[in-house]
Amino acid sequence: MAAEFRLKKILFPVDFSEQARGAAAYVEALAGRFDADIILLYVVEPPTYDTVLSELAPPSQENFDKFLGRDLRLFRVEKVIEHGEAASKIVELAHRRGADLIMIPTRGLGIFRRLILGSTAAKVLHDADCPVWTGVHMEAAPPLEAVATRRVLCAVDLKPTSPRVLDWANHIAAEYQAELALLHVLPLTPGYLNAAQDEQLRKEIRRLLDGLKQQTGSPAEVRIEEGDPDKVVAEVAREWGADLLVIGRRGESGILGRLERTAYSIIRQSPCPVVSV
Repeated sequence: MAAEFRLKKILFPVDFSEQARGAAAYVEALAGRFDADIILLYVVEPPTYDTVLSELAPPSQENFDKFLGRDLRLFRVEKVIEHGEAASKIVELAHRRGADLIMIPTRGLGIFRRLILGSTAAKVLHDADCPVWTGVHMEAAPPLEAVATRRVLCAVDLKPTSPRVLDWANHIAAEYQAELALLHVLPLTPGYLNAAQDEQLRKEIRRLLDGLKQQTGSPAEVRIEEGDPDKVVAEVAREWGADLLVIGRRGESGILGRLERTAYSIIRQSPCPVVSV
């Protein structure tokens, strides 16, 4: 059975960048919809050879107030400053404070960001226990009034974590009264199977997806595609006009963390924000 859905506490790490300002509109939209508390986290990292003195000082109240703006001041916001390595502090605070969601912008470029020594967002995706929201190109994000969730796409790989992934998507879609589609991509080259084999495989996958829907009480429309999941999931999201993509991560952390290569590649290419459950 999927873990109970909760979205009452959002951890929002910020660095006062344009990407973080763009992500703030999405944070506000979700916090307002679910009446969630927001923990605004700034991490002062250890100096490196190219660190300037201004980057070593914690942000002032004025920094926070300017970043929060008039809209975010309407929410229940706690401001936290930590010292240390950013990704580790984000993950530690999320665990310590029982965050239901971490929301953090990331960049779409950089093939090696999937590695453990990649960006802060990649490390958080690897190690966090709770779902993680990411969005690329947040410097071009719409204002709060233009943030909409009309279509939610849930992509599953039919591994044991899939019920939890679909359950998360179910709750978001229900809250927004959004259309919901359930996608599975067969990692096959189109035409690899003959017609009879293809029909049989699709029938079996459809049976498994229908079982997943029944298990979670989901009304999702089912889609089965073939090809490279890295590319096809993003293509379907773009073609269908998804406003939010929900995918899974590894169920248990290990030496490679929770984030598999396919998941991070999807995040990089997605045309809309992604929640990795």
